[in-house]
Amino acid sequence: MLSPYMSPVERLWFYSLRILCGLVLLFLVLPVLVIVPLSFNSGTFLVYPLQGFSLRWYADFFQSAEWMRSLTNSMIVAPAATLLAMVFGTLAAIGLTRGEFRGKALVMSLMISPMVVPVVIIGVASYLFFAPLGLGNSYLSLIVVHAVLGVPFVIITVSATLQGFNYNLVRAAASLGAPPLTTFFRVTLPLIAPGVISGALFAFATSFDEVVVTLFLAGPEQATLPRQMFSGIRENLSPTIAAAATLLIGFSVLLLLTLEWLRGRSEKMRTAQPGA
Repeated sequence: MLSPYMSPVERLWFYSLRILCGLVLLFLVLPVLVIVPLSFNSGTFLVYPLQGFSLRWYADFFQSAEWMRSLTNSMIVAPAATLLAMVFGTLAAIGLTRGEFRGKALVMSLMISPMVVPVVIIGVASYLFFAPLGLGNSYLSLIVVHAVLGVPFVIITVSATLQGFNYNLVRAAASLGAPPLTTFFRVTLPLIAPGVISGALFAFATSFDEVVVTLFLAGPEQATLPRQMFSGIRENLSPTIAAAATLLIGFSVLLLLTLEWLRGRSEKMRTAQPGA
């Protein structure tokens, strides 16, 4: 809101900043706004102007054996990779947050390094590791590497949640005779659940959207939805790809709304903790 005491320069800066933010937002959203209408085009080409409204490409997506197989593969790989990333990422975050040892910063850096290392390097290294083992074209290799890519997100979100965790609750449970495992599942885990779930959603989105590693490790039978889209762009450019992209956009929006809800819930739980 503009203050009546703002100088002309301050007013100019106020409006300029908002115009700049609007242009940046438009630049980020414009590709989405372009692809969504094309998925409803009745024509056979990805061009404007649209020739008419039709759901034929969504029908083609759900009736195609190739697209359904790729979607099924994504729904096999992504949940399994998310589960692994959630378990190992949560345990790593707890150990790194509570533990004090020499080289802790180095270990933390190594654990989150998949976020900064180029994915193509991870893909090449994974192929060179799994191919000699006969696992080059397998679900196992895909799940493991996708989990590696998702672990850093879980570590970061859970570590952030643990920063506001009241460890007096753990001590109180221990003083009442609760074993460590019971304390973890009955006290610690419910309080850090928003961070765990947020990290799991990030890991799921990363796995579901990953194409580079999949190009190195997946055969035709393990092709995921992003790889099928990539192959379709190179071999047979069809509006079905726009329909698949629109479905992914809707799924991403749903994930973002879920993350925002979890963030709000985490803040409420943090402020509700005694002594927080």
